Amino acid sequence: MNNYIPKKILVTGGLGMIGSNLIKELILNQNYDKNNIFIIDNLWRGKMVNIIKNNEYIININTNFFNRDLSIPSQIDDIINENNIDTIIHLADIVAGIGFITNNEWFVFNQNMLINSNTINSINKCSDKIKAFINIGTACCYPKGLQISITSKLNETQLYPAEPETSYGWSKLMGIYETELLQKETNILCCNLMFHNVYGTPCDLSERSQVIPSLIKKAILQKNNSELIVWGSGNQGRSFVHVDDVVSSIILAMYNGYNNGVIQIGPNYCNTIKEIAEIIVEKSGKSINIQYDINKPEGDFGRCADYTKASKLLGWYPKIDIKTGISKMYDDIKYLLSQ
Repeated sequence: MNNYIPKKILVTGGLGMIGSNLIKELILNQNYDKNNIFIIDNLWRGKMVNIIKNNEYIININTNFFNRDLSIPSQIDDIINENNIDTIIHLADIVAGIGFITNNEWFVFNQNMLINSNTINSINKCSDKIKAFINIGTACCYPKGLQISITSKLNETQLYPAEPETSYGWSKLMGIYETELLQKETNILCCNLMFHNVYGTPCDLSERSQVIPSLIKKAILQKNNSELIVWGSGNQGRSFVHVDDVVSSIILAMYNGYNNGVIQIGPNYCNTIKEIAEIIVEKSGKSINIQYDINKPEGDFGRCADYTKASKLLGWYPKIDIKTGISKMYDDIKYLLSQ
C-alpha cells in the first residue's frame, strides 16, 4: 500500500541525533502540527536541548514528551491509546562507538532485544489503532564475512546466512526479524530501513562517541604540532551518510516504504577512517600528526551500500558529500565546546 498519510506520530528515541532532526523536519518543514508529534526517550544519549528552536521547545513537552525506558514492558501502550497514535517510527536503541560496543557486548545485546521486543509487542497489542510502523536497523547486521573490503558493496539479499560481527548487529537484526513477523501477522504497514554509518549533529561527545565526532572533538582540542590518535589501521572503511540524508529517507518511507522488505540507506562508496581523519585535520587548519593505534579495535574492515532499492522505491539518493558534512559538523562541535 502506498501513499499512506500519517496523522499522529510517535518517535521513539526522539531526542537523539536522528530523532531530533526528524522531529524538526516534520514540524518545521513538513508542516505537521506539533500537537500530533509525540516523543519517547530515556535521555541516555538524547537531550532536551536538541528540540529547541529559537529558544523554545518545538513540541509541548508537558503533553507530548515521555521520559521512559523501553527496556521495561508496556511503556507506550497508554501513549498510543490516549493519543490515538497511528504511526510509530522506532529509533530508540543502545548505540555507541566501537570501543563501548566491544566492551559491553551483553549489555548492548540485552538492552536492544528488550527495547525492540517491548516496543513491537506494544504495537501488536494496539494493532487496532496502529496503521504503520517504521523500524530503523543498521548495516552492522550484515555478515562479517562480507565486510572484508572497502569495495564490498552489499545489498539487502545478503543479510542471511546471518553472522554479524558484534552483539549490536545481532540485536538489530532481531529487530528487523520481529518487524517482519509483525507485518506477517497483522494488518500494520511495516518498513525496515537499514542505515549505514550516520553522522551529523547533535551528537554524543562522551566516551561513547562514534568515530567522526570523536575525532573532531580530539582535533579541536589539539594544539599545533601535536598528535591525533586514531583507533585501528585507518584502512577500514565505512559508508558514511549524513543525518539530513537519513531523515529524508524516513520522510520518503513514511509514505511509500511499506511492506517491501529491508531497504538500506547509505552511499555506494566507502571512505576510509584515514580519509576521515585527514579531512578533519585539514578542516582544523592545525599542524597535527595523525597516528594509528593498531592495538585498538577497528570493527569490520569495510562495507558500502547498493542503494538501488531505495532509489527505485523511495526516490532516495545521498545528497551531502562527506567533506561538506564534516565541515558543518566541525563548526557545530567547535561552537558547542566553546560554550
